[in-house]
Amino acid sequence: MSKLRCPDTVNVLLLGTGGREHALAWKLKQSKRLGTLWVEPDANAGILDLGRACPEPINDVFRLCRWCEREQISLVVIGPEAPLAADLATKLADPPNRVVFGPSRAGAQLEWDKAFAKQVMRAARVPTGDARVFTDAEQALAFVETRVDGCVVKATGLCAGKGVVVCKTVAEARAAVQDCLVKKVFGDAGATMLIEDLLSGPEVSVLALCDGRSFWILDAAQDHKRVGEGDTGPNTGGMGAFSPTPRATPELLRIVERDVLVPTVDALKRMDIPFRGVLYAGIMLTPAGPKVLEFNTRFGDPETQPMMARLKGDLVELCWATATGQLDETELSFDQRAACCVVVCSKGYPGSYAKGLEIEGLDEARAVERAPGEDIIIFHAGTARKGGKVVTNGGRVVGVTALARDLGRARDLANMAAARIRFEGAFYRRDIGRSIESTPAPALG
Repeated sequence: MSKLRCPDTVNVLLLGTGGREHALAWKLKQSKRLGTLWVEPDANAGILDLGRACPEPINDVFRLCRWCEREQISLVVIGPEAPLAADLATKLADPPNRVVFGPSRAGAQLEWDKAFAKQVMRAARVPTGDARVFTDAEQALAFVETRVDGCVVKATGLCAGKGVVVCKTVAEARAAVQDCLVKKVFGDAGATMLIEDLLSGPEVSVLALCDGRSFWILDAAQDHKRVGEGDTGPNTGGMGAFSPTPRATPELLRIVERDVLVPTVDALKRMDIPFRGVLYAGIMLTPAGPKVLEFNTRFGDPETQPMMARLKGDLVELCWATATGQLDETELSFDQRAACCVVVCSKGYPGSYAKGLEIEGLDEARAVERAPGEDIIIFHAGTARKGGKVVTNGGRVVGVTALARDLGRARDLANMAAARIRFEGAFYRRDIGRSIESTPAPALG
């Protein structure tokens, strides 16, 4: 597979239905090699505007593979974590006719099994918080009584961004354990849980493309998980992100490469797991140096939106090189402008929320007055079309991404555009990236 050359015309199937996938679809459409872009039939309104709906059920692998043969799909790009955990990367691959961008189920275990990820990190001596694994509620409850400095309670499986609870008190930790192991609010994903040290410091998202032999570190981004301004309230899937981040200094990236990415990929190789796809390290810059909070094995959301807005080059070629072990023969670079993404959400998110509310102002948001060299892109996340209108269909509805000379101006543009998007109960954070402008990066240890 290592020398499968990218065809001149590539029909692509993109799996995933959210904001991350709209950003990927937007970038794929710019490729000079793209033939037909196929997408999931229940994708959001923005994605369906860019691609043709695949007529086959995504969860019927046999029928999907037959359809891929008929439509001469050369490249499958997998966006979300669930298809990776279901091993679609292996099941849909048919070299030399079809390659898949995304790791196998074994590689994706770094994300879908947090206990496994901790084992790999310990074996590879990757800096991370100490953790204990529990399946018994009584043992877990006894352990949290000793955590007077706080802890983090994590369901080890996939919980759509909702299985992590930061506990600053013993009472909060008890409640989190009860939810996970007794009330089973996360189902099978919470049958095993981690209780780990509560680390402190700013967070940085470092993503690398890995082809099984080599990797490219992408320009880093910074996500905002808390629902409220000033980083208050419960965690969400992401209220906004910006790229680049000044916290990701060349020195930091060298440390992450040396102490995190190289030893992790090598540890997987020793387990006979060649990792091909995106290795995403959530890094906390603690007073003792950078430590890994967790791994993801795909692009982040909403980090992908400012990343794709800044990425230069051909995404089809980049995905092909990653899937076929040819990253060392490619080049990539990023726009020098800053990009800021502000996510407009439904009232009640991250809890329950209404769907089917008409969205107004999308064209007004795109038309916000701006200077030469500034851009605004609207990426759909939780949207659908109903009766010719775009309506809400999720908690995170759209991501407004602006590009400008610096982060402050990009945030102002994104906020102005977000203010023009209207549906009942719409809200967003106005402070995405503001703290970075007044807080120096901590020492790297």
